[in-house]
Amino acid sequence: MICGLLGGCLGHSYSPMIHEYLGDYEYDLFQVEHGRLHDFLENTDFHGLNVTMPYKKAVIPYLSWISPEAERIGSVNTIVREDDGLYGYNTDYFGFLYAAEIAGISFWGKKVLVLGSGGASLAVQAAVKDSAAREVLVVSRTGELNYSNISQHSDADIIVNATPVGMCPDNDGLPVDLGDFPKCSGVIDLVYNPMRTRLVLEAEKREIKCTGGLAMLVAQAKYASDLFLNIHREDDMIGDILDDVHRELADIVLVGMPGCGKSSVGAHLAQRLSRTFVDTDAEVEKLAGCIVPDIIARDGEACFRKLESQVISELSRKNSLVIATGGGAVLENCNVDALRQNGMVFFIRRELDKLAVQGRPLSMAGSLADMYDRRRSLYEKAADFTVDNDKTVAHTSDDILELGGWI
Repeated sequence: MICGLLGGCLGHSYSPMIHEYLGDYEYDLFQVEHGRLHDFLENTDFHGLNVTMPYKKAVIPYLSWISPEAERIGSVNTIVREDDGLYGYNTDYFGFLYAAEIAGISFWGKKVLVLGSGGASLAVQAAVKDSAAREVLVVSRTGELNYSNISQHSDADIIVNATPVGMCPDNDGLPVDLGDFPKCSGVIDLVYNPMRTRLVLEAEKREIKCTGGLAMLVAQAKYASDLFLNIHREDDMIGDILDDVHRELADIVLVGMPGCGKSSVGAHLAQRLSRTFVDTDAEVEKLAGCIVPDIIARDGEACFRKLESQVISELSRKNSLVIATGGGAVLENCNVDALRQNGMVFFIRRELDKLAVQGRPLSMAGSLADMYDRRRSLYEKAADFTVDNDKTVAHTSDDILELGGWI
């Protein structure tokens, strides 16, 4: 049985990985130019399709039957071939509601701003209205309500981003400033790559309930898979698959004082998990063409920090790496945000008298205790977990793998 994802520009999709967990069927990527849509639907031997931009509306004329929710929404994201033609469904609707529920976000009686007006937005609007929202407003670039006059709705309770703003590789994109919405109590970003967009990170900092798009992606895939296989499975499996996918994609990021063992632990972890290991100091040295002490001696610490931020920004756009950072990487907020977008961050803590200082000009320049006092809160704030590196590298690796759910 052949299934797959139909879209105009698919790039790197997580859907094949997710569907490996969902069923024993072939799942391919079908990147189709707009002028070939008719030929593809008429002449390709597929059983089931997920549909993404720009075809969620365009496929409707080719369908023999459309589900009530998809017809009401005006958008289809799942197609199943039956004996009498192609049947269309919208599992985005149910996937969105699942993501909101596990994030603890309720729409009842709330004022909701939906950013974007495309196919995914249509499903969101229907789901929010059906969940008894008090008011649902759609913001678009050229509509009556747009980003130039959005401030008139600063009392919005919930913001949903259904645009590509913030999607990799443009990770720094931010569709709105949450500071302009002081009553906001919930944020849902449909973008799933990176796993934590800049919008989600800003919500986390403000302690606003939030979720990125990965939960919705996995949930809608489960509902689509049930349609492909003509079965019904309980939603409990969604959380398990979501955890598995997150662990598979997430970078393991190590932060901590210079000489605390990040590189040794990181190399050991990478070997155990068959991942690529990256040391940000080593990447800076490749970029500069000389070692870190020489960069600092020749050009100053500020130049080194600029190169470090450039390296971290590039690494943050990748998945499944093990990244050992320099001891001062957390000094720049942009570095922390970048590392957290696709990373699970571990603070490697070690007693000061056991820190290696040889060949580390910043560690040798002053008191390690003073440096640690300045940085400790930054390490703790950046990290998802804290691990003591007070035994062997293998023991520390075990602790990380257990905390992160790899073992």
